[in-house]
Amino acid sequence: MFDSLGLTASETQRYSRHLVLSEVGPEGQWKLKRSSVLVVGLGGLGIPASVYLASAGVGRVGIADSDLVEMSNLQRQFIFSEADLGRRKVDAAGEKLGLVNPEIRVTSHPVRIDSSNAMEVIREYDVVIDATDNLPSRYLINDACVLQGKPDVFASVLGFDGQASVFSTPDGPCYRCLYPEPPAADTVKSCEEAGVLNVVPGIMGSIQANQAIGILLGKGTPLIGRLLVFNGLDSSFNGIKFKKNSSCAVCGPNPSITQLIDYEQFCGLIGMETPAESDMTAGQLKTTIDSGKRLVLLDVREPYEYSLCHLESSTLIPVEELPTRLGELNRDGEIVVYCHVGIRSAGAVRLLKQAGFANVRNLQGGIDEWARQIDNNMPRY
Repeated sequence: MFDSLGLTASETQRYSRHLVLSEVGPEGQWKLKRSSVLVVGLGGLGIPASVYLASAGVGRVGIADSDLVEMSNLQRQFIFSEADLGRRKVDAAGEKLGLVNPEIRVTSHPVRIDSSNAMEVIREYDVVIDATDNLPSRYLINDACVLQGKPDVFASVLGFDGQASVFSTPDGPCYRCLYPEPPAADTVKSCEEAGVLNVVPGIMGSIQANQAIGILLGKGTPLIGRLLVFNGLDSSFNGIKFKKNSSCAVCGPNPSITQLIDYEQFCGLIGMETPAESDMTAGQLKTTIDSGKRLVLLDVREPYEYSLCHLESSTLIPVEELPTRLGELNRDGEIVVYCHVGIRSAGAVRLLKQAGFANVRNLQGGIDEWARQIDNNMPRY
């Protein structure tokens, strides 16, 4: 059996382009072989990150996700195909990563990483890649990494833009140093609502893999204390420097957070929903419409979303314009507000009620839920 610092003959051939790099070489490749990285989220960021980690020879790649493969994933999550629709992402991705590199071990975690399991799962790995797409998960992963001294390789994408940084290193800042408090929940658009150009998460996920490999090798200058900002429209990269916050709630000298908390509540997602009497399900709305009852269907999405699909006879007023266009609505009529998935519309309902509109309801799950439950011919985006 051929052996070069613990590498087999097949590994030596597979990683030959690494071995001739002075910054890697046999010793560096051996380091990668003995290392482990957890990728949390198998979306547009996590797929390219996990593929590059596996092909680079990271000995153990953990993949954590509780979702199933959907048609809308295929636009950017290139490891999946139509044959994988309905499968668990971790199963489909794990199978294909094993084909990419049978020399490494892929560990699947078919769960949503939350406060009940994050510490246990993260404890097993050397580096964590945050490839999630929501604020609660970002704060959760950051805090768990700080509490366990694990580097947190972060990225986010929206539209044509991306950001990346490295948090939770011994002397560097963490995510909370950059963003001490989350923004109001109904002001943050997700990729599902705002869209994303498919190559942007590929670029940012590749950067995450590059950062993780550099950290494992101990080479290069990681994005510690730097936020890398990518603009896909003009193909520019810019860097924003930031420092460790001496009053940070989790990594400061006197932390107030010493264990994981309820991150849904911290980010304002618990209690942000309209009261039960102001909610309306897709089924209830369908029954109301069929009964012939008069009501105003208020669409608070953007015009381009409205052009994709909308409820018949609905009025379009984007949520940003709503405060200045209240005069277009009948204060005495019954109004049902909807958006894509029910988040923006929940904020719109609160605004309308504060402005004196008494009979206002929110469509739970938005037009996406309507398409799922009521109109299967309506395009989902």
